[in-house]
Amino acid sequence: MKLALATAIAACDLDGDLEPLQAACVAAGIDAQVLAWDDPTVSWARFDAVLLRSTWDYMDRLPEFLAWCDRVQSVSRLWNPPEVVRWNTDKRYLGDLAARGLPVIESHFLAPGDDPASLPDLDEFVVKPTVGAGSRDAQRYQRSEREAAIAHARRLLDAGRHVLVQPYLHAVDEHGETALLFFEGRFSHAIRKAPLLRRGEGPTRALFKEEHIQPREPSDAEHALAAAVLASLPFETLAYARVDLLPSPTGPQLLELELTEPSLFLPYGEGSAACFAQALAHRLGRAG
Repeated sequence: MKLALATAIAACDLDGDLEPLQAACVAAGIDAQVLAWDDPTVSWARFDAVLLRSTWDYMDRLPEFLAWCDRVQSVSRLWNPPEVVRWNTDKRYLGDLAARGLPVIESHFLAPGDDPASLPDLDEFVVKPTVGAGSRDAQRYQRSEREAAIAHARRLLDAGRHVLVQPYLHAVDEHGETALLFFEGRFSHAIRKAPLLRRGEGPTRALFKEEHIQPREPSDAEHALAAAVLASLPFETLAYARVDLLPSPTGPQLLELELTEPSLFLPYGEGSAACFAQALAHRLGRAG
C-alpha cells in the first residue's frame, strides 16, 4: 500500500506530525512518502492515496491548490476529498454550520465591493480573511481601534479577499482553545492551545503563528458539540477532522472546523500516530 503524505515545499520542515506519522505508517505496513503538493516532478498516480497534511501555503494560491486536488483525485484518491476541501478552505462554511443550528461564534462576512466601514459594532473583535490558516492576517481590535480595523478590512477587500469579523471571547484568555482530533469519525485526543491574538499585536506574516500546546481532556459539553458538528456534515466519514472550540458564558462555541490540512498534534496524544496509521491501513484496504 503506497500513501503520499502531502506537505508544501515551504512547510516540510515545520510539520511536527510528519515524522511520527510516517514511522507509524511504516509500522502498519504502509509505504508512506512525504512529498510536496507544489513539486511538479511528483507523479501522484503512483500512490494508492494521497493524504493532505501540511499544505499550508495554499491560501496564497487557492485556485491552483484546488485544481491540484482535482488532478490528484482523477489519478488516485485524495483524503480528505476535493469536495470537502473546496467547502472547508473558505471560512464562510461557518455560516452553513450556524444555519444548521450549531453554536458557532457570531460571524459577520464582508465581500469585495462591500463597505469596510460596515463592520459590526463590537467592544472587542477579530478581523481576518475567510481564506487563511495559522492566524495569518488575523488581528484583534478594541472599539477604540475601529478605524485601524476598517483599514485592515479594506486592505483585504481591495486584494479581492472575503473578510470574517467575530467578537473576541474573553474566556479564551484564561481557558485557552480546545481542539478535538478525530480519525475515521472516532475521537482520538485533544489539546489546549494558548490564546494566539494579543491586544496591540499585529498579524503574523509567517506561515503560521507560534502556538503553545498542552494535552487536554475535553469536557462533556465539548465532546457533545464536536460530535454534533461532525454529525451535521453532508459527507461520508472522513479520514481526519479537527474541531476547534472556544469557551463562552453559554458553553463551548465552534471557532473552526479543520478538514483540510490541520495540525494533528500527534506528539500530544499517546498512541495517536499508531491509531491513525491503523485507520489509514484499513481505509487503504477497503479502497483497494
